[in-house]
Amino acid sequence: MRYLVLERRDPACSTVRFDVLSEQECLFGDACLVRGRGWIGMAGRRRIEPHQTYQGATEAFNPLLRRKRRRGRAIRGQGA
Repeated sequence: MRYLVLERRDPACSTVRFDVLSEQECLFGDACLVRGRGWIGMAGRRRIEPHQTYQGATEAFNPLLRRKRRRGRAIRGQGA
């Protein structure tokens, strides 16, 4: 399982947001990409995208990470 916690703080706009991206094993052995987002201090929302293989989840993970970084999110925490 791999996960990243990203956040964006913009005091000028009063914006404090978080994003969580993780690759996990699903119930039946498939791989899932789990995406979470919301305001820091709130519960947020979670979206689960099933993939046939772990490689498919990784291929979906990397472009999302690049897009989030391009939009101003900074990596706050990560796990292996």
